[in-house]
Amino acid sequence: LILVEFAMGRETRRGPVGAFARLLGRGSAWMGAWVAFTATAIMFYYSVVMGWTIRYLWGSLTRGIPMTSPEAATEFWQGYAGSGAAVVTHGIAMGLGVAVVAFGVRGIERAARVLIPTLFVLVVVLAIRAVTLPGAERGLAFLFTPDWGDLLSARIWLEALTQNAWDTGAGWGLITAYAVYLRKHEDTTLNAFVLGFGNNSVSLLAGIMVLCTAFAIMPEAADTIVGAGNEGLTFIWVPQLFARMPAGNLFMVLFFLALVFAAWSSLISMIELASRVLIDFGLSRARAIQVVAIAGFLFGIPSALSMDFFRNQDWVWSVGLMLSGLFFAAGVLRYGVNRFRTRLVNREGSDIVIGRWWNAVMIFVILEALVLLGWWLSQAVDMTDIRATLTPFSSFNVGTVLVQGGVVVAALLAFNRRLARPFEGGDDA
Repeated sequence: LILVEFAMGRETRRGPVGAFARLLGRGSAWMGAWVAFTATAIMFYYSVVMGWTIRYLWGSLTRGIPMTSPEAATEFWQGYAGSGAAVVTHGIAMGLGVAVVAFGVRGIERAARVLIPTLFVLVVVLAIRAVTLPGAERGLAFLFTPDWGDLLSARIWLEALTQNAWDTGAGWGLITAYAVYLRKHEDTTLNAFVLGFGNNSVSLLAGIMVLCTAFAIMPEAADTIVGAGNEGLTFIWVPQLFARMPAGNLFMVLFFLALVFAAWSSLISMIELASRVLIDFGLSRARAIQVVAIAGFLFGIPSALSMDFFRNQDWVWSVGLMLSGLFFAAGVLRYGVNRFRTRLVNREGSDIVIGRWWNAVMIFVILEALVLLGWWLSQAVDMTDIRATLTPFSSFNVGTVLVQGGVVVAALLAFNRRLARPFEGGDDA
């Protein structure tokens, strides 16, 4: 999917809406609009997450984070999340993201030259420190010792595939927006490989860092820490771990600085995507960024003030991302898998040529997306209470996904002609 996005963006020089309309025909504009809307909906609450990391970075610098007990850390977290302070940090996050995108592709390139290498160095330093702690080998054993029974579990593979799709940004439309700026003969295959390899390398190092630190510092609570979930692990347990290690406050500053940089780079790409779509529809870059900045701040406020609302949006649009990935894969099938590979991927100047095996892989991707979509929705089904499963007023069930997603799909289909109109002069292959 990463390769598909690179190829579509480079070929059409448009964001997702224009890319789908020009490559697949005007009737497919709504699919690109779904991709763009889903990523933008995630942007609304993702800036809240970046705001959390900013608050904890500041707290680690000023020693304002409770590090005496998990209970004190939990109380601090609950007092901050969902408060007015979270709205402020959300606004700061949006401001930082917009400030970079406002300088155009040069601003994004300059930010990437600083953020990405610095993030990698920080993660490497933290991972090295973690593996040198006494008892760190237990964390390595936990991470790298396979449980063959679990490897036979379909659930493990489905969760791993979902995590990797989310982590790499495949199918979000973000890469499509960035690929607009690729040179005509730049190798998309090499770019896709570097992006995927680099992302997964950093993820592996981050896992080593967290698990080694947990098993070395608090082995008695390691299972609890690992199972605490994203928010509990990051904002409650990590400060406890660093509090119990030599020079812990320094490494906690580095940890939250790495998180800020990771979140910042991701938020920049989401803001660029939303802005790119508006630019494709005729807005100037400055006006498009203004609209995205205002909308991003306003529509992010509910997630900043309510953890229930935040979790609902995270659930709904995470499922929506699977549909986005399915649309990209189905688009390749409609265009012609072999035609897409030979005309858009293996272009003149490509250092790496993709073989016919890729044709079969794309069929598998479609099946994978359907299975993942069905499986994740099934996790929210309560067969003993179907009414509760289908009610739209729940944070986590099938009904809220169907209602919110259905409203968006219906609106996009209704306005498909208008969505496609700016791209009617393109190649409706």
